[in-house]
Amino acid sequence: MKFGTRRIGKTSLDVTVLGLGGATIGGGMASLTDSDGRMVVRDAYDAGIRYFDTAPFYGSGRSEHLVGDELRRLDGWVLSSKVGRRLKPVRGDKAEGDRQTQPFAFEPWFDYSYEGAMRSYEDSLQRLGVNRIDILYIHDIDNSTHGAAAQPKAHRAAMEGAYKALDELRRNGDIRAIGIGVNESQPIAHALEHGKWDVFLLAGRYTLLEQDPLEDLFPEIEMHGASIVIGGPFNSGILVGRNLWNYAAAPEPVFKRVAAIAEVCDAHGVPLAAAALQFPLAHPAVASVIPGPRSAAELKQIVDWFNVEIPASLWRDLKGEQLVAAQAPVPG
Repeated sequence: MKFGTRRIGKTSLDVTVLGLGGATIGGGMASLTDSDGRMVVRDAYDAGIRYFDTAPFYGSGRSEHLVGDELRRLDGWVLSSKVGRRLKPVRGDKAEGDRQTQPFAFEPWFDYSYEGAMRSYEDSLQRLGVNRIDILYIHDIDNSTHGAAAQPKAHRAAMEGAYKALDELRRNGDIRAIGIGVNESQPIAHALEHGKWDVFLLAGRYTLLEQDPLEDLFPEIEMHGASIVIGGPFNSGILVGRNLWNYAAAPEPVFKRVAAIAEVCDAHGVPLAAAALQFPLAHPAVASVIPGPRSAAELKQIVDWFNVEIPASLWRDLKGEQLVAAQAPVPG
């Protein structure tokens, strides 16, 4: 199978419209053996996926390690990782509230400085065992990570430190694109004022369930000349039949809205997950959608959903029921 590709911003870098998110490979909210994680990466490549995303935070280095184990034997791929958290050895139990399963024996700590970003980049290359990373994102400079009181300080540190490091790596040709990877729109909007970016990874905020960035963020990104990568297209699982939304139990209003969307999909004989996977790519600024399968079987199901033919009448009905924003671009 061959997936289409789209250009990242004003760069010469193309990514497949379907990518692979590496959080679950590291053990985020799922339990995979090392061999299972490697199998997901290899099966994704064999299915035609050529864009792979990972981060030091995912499994405290485990995701990068497993992704690199497969990619270093292959070619033609595009790889993104992140800076903002560095890793140090930890002994004893993992931190309370850590949702990751089977992480490596390292503890992440925040470092958005210039030196920290440079060190993080070098460390990632070594964990991956590859000689290049194509895209670097500054990771998680949002309220949900730092809290509303501390977030401005983290954002300022990232703009004054990590951005300068990434910009230098880009100018030197070490990496080909830079951006921010977050779960909220606000840090992206603020970052647009502080530098020249190529791509933003936005997880969970532009989906079949939520389209808030459509008017207040996406036009600014397009004017900036950057692209968008959509992470979390299933909103943590609520759009594939699980009860999680935003990494926690979904509240009743979210359940009701999802049920209403599912009813329209059922009426057209279309799996809800297929509509959720294909919807974000209709926006011209979106370059790729990167779900995070928890197994090779889930990856196969995702590829099948991606290839489902969806009638235009489904999108018309979703808009008619005010379940999708009237101004949202739709596939077809």
